[in-house]
Amino acid sequence: MRTSDFDYHLPETSIAQTPAEPRDSSRLLVLHRDSSNEEHRIFRDLSLILQPNDLLILNRTRVIPARIFAKKETGGKVELLLLRRRDELTWEALVGGKGLRVGKKVFVENGPQAEIMEILEGSERLIKFSEPIEPYFPKVGNIPLPPYIHEKLNDPERYQTVFSKELGSAAAPTAGLHFTPQLLDELKAKGVKIAYVTLHVGLDTFAPVTEDHPEEHKIHTEWCELPQETADAINAAKQAGGRVVAVGTTSVRTLESAGIGNRESGIEPNSQLPNPNSPISAFLGPTSIFILPGYQFKVVDAIVTNFHLPKSTLIMLVSAFAGREKILEAYNLAIKEGYRFYSFGDAMFIE
Repeated sequence: MRTSDFDYHLPETSIAQTPAEPRDSSRLLVLHRDSSNEEHRIFRDLSLILQPNDLLILNRTRVIPARIFAKKETGGKVELLLLRRRDELTWEALVGGKGLRVGKKVFVENGPQAEIMEILEGSERLIKFSEPIEPYFPKVGNIPLPPYIHEKLNDPERYQTVFSKELGSAAAPTAGLHFTPQLLDELKAKGVKIAYVTLHVGLDTFAPVTEDHPEEHKIHTEWCELPQETADAINAAKQAGGRVVAVGTTSVRTLESAGIGNRESGIEPNSQLPNPNSPISAFLGPTSIFILPGYQFKVVDAIVTNFHLPKSTLIMLVSAFAGREKILEAYNLAIKEGYRFYSFGDAMFIE
């Protein structure tokens, strides 16, 4: 298996620059793993596709307004992109600006000062604020959009899901952006169950794999939580013959990190050892699960997902679920049919 096996050509015009309006009017490519048939639907048709007793798993993370502008003592401009909070005052951050060595101080306009505490990889730094930065987010924080989006986003809430709750992500779990409160109500009325996980998305999620062989790639670590209430809902759905439908690769990673046979036995999340007779239980903590073709899924039965970047860990994950050739064929079909790709793009339902 080579990284180049997950490459494809995407025209620039296929990258969505603005979100669909309304949210659930985006297109939905339905991919059946057990047949060669595809369906072209609208996202709100999900209420026709899902069945009573199916369990929809949503990631309720909320994007931090983590792009912050500051100045050096000399007056030079600095840009901070907060990635992960270490403690009340300390954050891992990407920094833009010259000479940002250990001990250098920067000053957030209308906010606190920060000091460079440690040089991490590349342009990442460990920075410590003079006081908590969160109360200043409404005044100084900006939503960090992916670099392939060049249009201005007039409403920052369009880069948040309607069910977002737990502040902590550097990027949105974009498969969830298609849901509206009305669609969620329709699904509940039909008998579809809904449960929540939290995985705080890091920017490394979207980074391409640069090694020739995916197995050599060092996967990023993200914090996630699957509460006991959700574990109970998963066990009940499985017992009732329903499907566990993960919304987004972030939900997939959380579910599989808490996968059957991994908790009580102490087996690492990357283990390929399924135990289908063991009920799932709560999971809390960091995960670095890297799902590649050959992985045996332990919890997830179907996936709602967007179209992912070439040679990314995410296209590898959906290839593990549906097969690499089938995914690449579906992507090429989607390009031909004018689907919109990436964060504000259209969606797939893989069953």
